[in-house]
Amino acid sequence: MTNYRWGGYLLIAIGLLNLRYQTGEPGVLTHSLIILSPGVLVLIMTVIPATVKILNTKGAKMISIVVGVATIIYSGIN
Repeated sequence: MTNYRWGGYLLIAIGLLNLRYQTGEPGVLTHSLIILSPGVLVLIMTVIPATVKILNTKGAKMISIVVGVATIIYSGIN
């Protein structure tokens, strides 16, 4: 679960940095929420026992890696 939490914190930090440094740009709140949402969702899922079991499956690990990398790439392009 530690890796999931680190990833969640990473996405939250990137989303908040995006919000701060692009203040004044059109649509910055929408772009920042797109980056923040997966991070918050992952953090919430790591504290609920039923979802922890789901996160420990191989499929969930691959999906979370793909979504995390795609979100980081999106934040770089944005």
